[in-house]
Amino acid sequence: MSISFKPLTVEHDISKEEFQRKYMEPSRPVVLRNLSKKWDAREKWNWEYLKNRVGDMTVPLYDGSKVDASKKVNEPASHMAFSEYLDLIQREPTDLRIFLFNIFQYVPDLCADFGSPELMDGFLDKYPMMFFGGAGSSVFIHFDIDMSHVFHTQFQGRKKALLFTPDSSKKLYHVPLSVHNIEDIDMENPDFDKYPALKGLNGLEATLLPGDTLYMPPGWWHFMKYLDGGFGLSQRAFDPSYLCRLHGLFNLTVVRHTDNLGRKLFGPKWIKFKENLAMRRSIA
Repeated sequence: MSISFKPLTVEHDISKEEFQRKYMEPSRPVVLRNLSKKWDAREKWNWEYLKNRVGDMTVPLYDGSKVDASKKVNEPASHMAFSEYLDLIQREPTDLRIFLFNIFQYVPDLCADFGSPELMDGFLDKYPMMFFGGAGSSVFIHFDIDMSHVFHTQFQGRKKALLFTPDSSKKLYHVPLSVHNIEDIDMENPDFDKYPALKGLNGLEATLLPGDTLYMPPGWWHFMKYLDGGFGLSQRAFDPSYLCRLHGLFNLTVVRHTDNLGRKLFGPKWIKFKENLAMRRSIA
């Protein structure tokens, strides 16, 4: 028995009413193939264009290293000039990534190249974020800490996405006080002897092509892998439910700060304690 995947539904054109009825309200992810078809960014945003606009900027880079108890959550592994990084991911595979990059605070006119999806309300228009990665790089499976609705549009390269429902947390070995699972788990080739709770798990998968938008409802687990060097844009929207919003606020404040305090006080023992707890919970 292994992890079973079904293909994500693809919609080419969909109305706001149909989207909310079929996907938002029942909390179902979907690939939206034509959401960005009218955006200028579809044609303008290529490697050379971005290098010309912000190539001299120094950017933080992240790799596939395991959690380091001596560092706070989301501390970068290194830094590099943005133009050099773009050349790198075009030229060769690398595990170096850029994530949650608000390029628009430096070149705000880029915001004119795209618009907020008209499928729902509540978008955080001031906080669109870009993600870059080299071929073969991946983002460990996690759910987004703020519990928002995410619309992730791919511009360059292909990206593989594996998704799991929010109630899969125990079987995925969710590490307490975090948004990720035990990082030793290889979601593409899991060790079922070491992590037996993964057996029989059901997920969804898709290969995002340039122009595709992946919609992910709050709390959905996702593993992302760059099949080619590429980049995409994420737009976030608040859930209409204040309970969901409070959940996100709690994660961003209490959960994150408690975890950072545990790392500071207990170091590697804190990480080991949480991973052991995740193992016990998986069979509870």
